[in-house]
Amino acid sequence: MKKFKIPQNYKSSILANLKAQKKQADPLKKDFSPSILEYKNITFYLARHFGFCYGVENAIEIAFKAIEEAQGKNIYLISEMIHNPQVNKDLNAYGIRFLQNTYGDNLIPFENLKPDDIVIIPAFGTTLETEKKLSDIGVQFKTYNTTCPFVEKVWNRSYQIGKKGFTLLIHGKPQHEETKATFSHIKEHSNCLIVKDINEAKAIGDYILNKISLEQIQFLFKDRIDGTFDFKKHLTKIGVVNQTTQLAFETHAIATYIKKVLIEKFGETHINDHFADTKDTLCYATNDNQNAVQELIKYKADFSLVIGGAKSSNTSHLVELCEQAIKTYFIESELDIISKTQIKHTDWLTKETNLIDNYLPPHRPLKVLITSGASCPDKIVENVINKLREITEN
Repeated sequence: MKKFKIPQNYKSSILANLKAQKKQADPLKKDFSPSILEYKNITFYLARHFGFCYGVENAIEIAFKAIEEAQGKNIYLISEMIHNPQVNKDLNAYGIRFLQNTYGDNLIPFENLKPDDIVIIPAFGTTLETEKKLSDIGVQFKTYNTTCPFVEKVWNRSYQIGKKGFTLLIHGKPQHEETKATFSHIKEHSNCLIVKDINEAKAIGDYILNKISLEQIQFLFKDRIDGTFDFKKHLTKIGVVNQTTQLAFETHAIATYIKKVLIEKFGETHINDHFADTKDTLCYATNDNQNAVQELIKYKADFSLVIGGAKSSNTSHLVELCEQAIKTYFIESELDIISKTQIKHTDWLTKETNLIDNYLPPHRPLKVLITSGASCPDKIVENVINKLREITEN
C-alpha cells in the first residue's frame, strides 16, 4: 500500500512499531486481537486497526502539498477536510480557510473567490453543484482534490449499476457532507434516495409490498429523493450503497432486507434482475476498524476510550459499538482527561459534552481498551496513553 507524506507531529513511533509488528505477524489481517501495552499501574489494549486510514492520509498529504506549492495565494477548503479538530486547526494555522461549515452553510461567499485562488476538495468529496460554482468562477479545483478513493469507488459502482436501470438506496446521514456529495453524483445518472437506517428501509419495503400508501412514503422521503423520482416506477430494481463511514453491518442488514422484500415481490428466480449486489462498495478501513472493535470489547477491562472528533461519523459508530459492551468515554484528545477525578465525555448521538466524575476505579492496575477514529492522528492516541499513565502513577 502507498506510503504517504504526513506531518511528523501526527505520528507516534510507539504506535507505529506496534502496528508494524502486527502487520508482520498477520499480513492477511485475519487476527483482530488487540496489541497490549503493560505498565505498572495500567494496561492498555489497543484495537488491531485504528487511526488514520488510506483516504485520510491521502487527503493530508495533498493539503500540505497545496500549502507548500501555493505560497502567496489564497487557499480555501470547501469545508472541514476531515472531522478532526486538531488537523483542521493546523490547516487554519497555515492560512487555509473554510468556505462552508459541515452543514453546507457559507462562511465565505463564493463570489469572493478569484480564478487564481486555490480550492481544496475535502476527503468527503463535494457536490456537482459546488463544482459548477467553482468552474463558473474559473477556479481550478481538481488540482488539489482530496476526495477519498473509496468514496469515489461508491460513485463509480453506482454509475455502473445505474446504467442498468437500478435505483440506488444510499445508506447515510442525510446532512453529512459525504452523503450529500454521493447523492449529488448519483442523481446525475440514476434515480436515488437517502435511507438513514433499517427502519426507513423497512418503510420502503412496506411500500413495495403495498402495506403503506404512496402518500405515506412520499412524505417520509420528501427531502431525500432526486427531482424525477417516481415511487411507483423506481422501486422495482434496487441496489444499496453507503456513506462509507456507516456501520458496515447496518448497510448489510439494509441490503439483505431489501433483497428479501424483492424476492417476496418478484420471486427468487429473477432476483438478479431486481437486486444489485454492492458489497464491493463497503470501505475496507471502516470494516477493519469496526471488526477490530468487535474483537477488542471481548477483553475484560475497566472502561474503554474512543478517541476522535466529536463530529466524526466513523468514530461515533466505534463508540456505539463499545457502549454495547463496556463503560465507554468518547474524547477528542488528552485535553479531555481533566484530572484523576474528571473526564470530558461526548455523547456520540446527541454530541453533547459532559464532565464525568470519578471515572477511574480505585483499584490498580487498571485495564483500558483504546481505539480511535480514521481521522485521529496516532500522536493524539499516544498523548492519551501518556496522560493516563501519569495520572495513575501519581
